[in-house]
Amino acid sequence: MSFLISILFIFIALIINEIIYRKKKIHGEISRKFIHIVVGSFVAFWPFFLSWRDIQFLSISFLIVVLISKKINLFKSIHSVRRSTIGEIFFALSVGGISLIVQNKWIYLIALLEMSLADGLAAIIGFNLKIGKRYKVFGHQKSVSGTLTFFITSIILLSIYAKYTHGNIVSPIYLIYALIATFLENISVGGLDNLTIPFFIALVLKFF
Repeated sequence: MSFLISILFIFIALIINEIIYRKKKIHGEISRKFIHIVVGSFVAFWPFFLSWRDIQFLSISFLIVVLISKKINLFKSIHSVRRSTIGEIFFALSVGGISLIVQNKWIYLIALLEMSLADGLAAIIGFNLKIGKRYKVFGHQKSVSGTLTFFITSIILLSIYAKYTHGNIVSPIYLIYALIATFLENISVGGLDNLTIPFFIALVLKFF
């Protein structure tokens, strides 16, 4: 039942987002990041009610749907940005890939939330908050407000991880992890941050 509910939730979220986008109620960049946050945050909790095998199967299914959608432009709301990006493909690869290297529900949760929530909020705030310095990395525009949002959200997520797994407040090492993740978010252009960020967080939380 949980398996079917997971599929249904993602499908409904995509349809609603597509309808809103086609009615021109939302900008293409915002529609992408909205679905990025909603679906990504939902997927992050999958280990709490799905098996690792189910997650890997859904990841492969999600990747196939994304490739087909990108080919025929089925979901325009997530393929509408003018800049070159294959972030949706990397997103699907991370969902399954992280489940292959960690078997810890909390690590998976934080790694996926770093990719979906921290990155999504950074993009939305950076796009809408027209204040503060803007800069370019490899030709891609970034904003100080978006970068700060990512860093602060990362600290909050890692603090939650520290609290519920170790029973303590975030230690200095987690601040370093947040800084490195923020750096990766800046230099990983073309959607590559959907791979670099969650894999970095998953690996450091697993081994260090």
